[in-house]
Amino acid sequence: MTPAFKIVIPARYASSRLPAKPLLDLGGKPMVVRVAERARLAGAEEVWVATDHPEVRAACEAHEVAALMTRADHATGTDRLAEVVAQRGWSNETIVVNVQGDEPLIEPEVIVHTARQLAVSGADIATVAHPIAEPADFFNPNVVKVVCRADGDAAYFSRAPVPYARDHFAREGGGTSLPDGLPALRHVGLYAYRASFLKAYAGLAVAPTEQFEALEQLRALWHGYRISVALVDAAPAPGVDTPEDAERMRKLFDRA
Repeated sequence: MTPAFKIVIPARYASSRLPAKPLLDLGGKPMVVRVAERARLAGAEEVWVATDHPEVRAACEAHEVAALMTRADHATGTDRLAEVVAQRGWSNETIVVNVQGDEPLIEPEVIVHTARQLAVSGADIATVAHPIAEPADFFNPNVVKVVCRADGDAAYFSRAPVPYARDHFAREGGGTSLPDGLPALRHVGLYAYRASFLKAYAGLAVAPTEQFEALEQLRALWHGYRISVALVDAAPAPGVDTPEDAERMRKLFDRA
C-alpha cells in the first residue's frame, strides 16, 4: 500500500555552470515544469516547487504548477524543504519527498518506492541505491557509495571505494575488476523525509565527516537519525548538471 506523501522540488535560480537552470527550455516548457509533471505521476497529495526567484515562480504558475517563494540564502536544498514544511504547516509525520529540479526524466515509480520505504521502515529518512558493476564507478569519488546494515539502514556514505575488497585488490594489483558478491552500492540522491526531521535539521551542527566528504546526509547519521535505503536494479535516468547535459536533454525533448 502506498502511503500519503507530498513532493517538494527545490529550484534555485543561480547555478555556476547553468545560469537560470530551472528555466531551461525543454520542448517548449521550462525544465522545472517538466520535473513537476513527472512528479505528479507519482500520485502525491501535493506537488510544490520551492524557489528563490520570481521568474521561476511565474513560469510554474503559467503552467499551473504550484510554487512557493523561499529564502535565497539557504545553504542546502534540505534547508529549503524545511522552510516549505514551516510555510505549509505540515505535521511531524508528513512524508516529504525531495525531487531534484534538474531531473526531468525521473521515474514516478522510484518516487513512490522511496516514500513507501520511509513509511514501512519507520526511519527518519529514506533514500535510494543500486548495485555498482563497473570498477571505474566504484573508484570514482564523484560516485557516492553507501554501506548498509543488516536492517537496510545506511551505516555510512562515502566518496571512497567502500566496502574495500582488500585481498582481491591486492591480488589483482589495482581496481581493474570487482570481486563477486561485493556489496558495492551507488547512492542516488532522491530522499523522502519525515517532516519532524526537517523541522529539526536547521538546529543540527555540521558533522566532521560531512565536512571532509562533502556529503550532507552524513549530518543526519552523525546525530543518530536513521536513513533507510531502498534498493533498485539500475541507475535512474540522468539529470542535468552541465551544459553538455542540457544540450542532450534539449535534443531528447525536441524529438519527443
